[in-house]
Amino acid sequence: MEKHPSFPVLAPLIIKYPGTSGSLFQAYNDIVYAQQWTDVEVLDLDRCARGAIKGRKKDRDVHLHVIPCTLSESLSIQFLNDAFIILGKPSEIYLAITSEDASIVYYKISTGIVKPPM
Repeated sequence: MEKHPSFPVLAPLIIKYPGTSGSLFQAYNDIVYAQQWTDVEVLDLDRCARGAIKGRKKDRDVHLHVIPCTLSESLSIQFLNDAFIILGKPSEIYLAITSEDASIVYYKISTGIVKPPM
């Protein structure tokens, strides 16, 4: 991991939150190299004890927030509330759920009750 080009950007959060470093590393590399987002930043979600990712999809003006986690983690409503507050109360955040086989799934979480698109 230390020799990967993304390590210098992620190192402070990998060192600070070693328990969540694998999911951060995997999600960041997917967003930057596979999905090719722009204006990508890593953020410190101190109350959630992990790093997060902020950036824009190609050809989009809106910044999105991604919180990496693993398939085996249990996340609480308080965790999500804290994340929304730390991130400046966006209308939605994405959980990047990673697994040991290197697959990743993104789930959109919105505040309040949101009617699904028809």
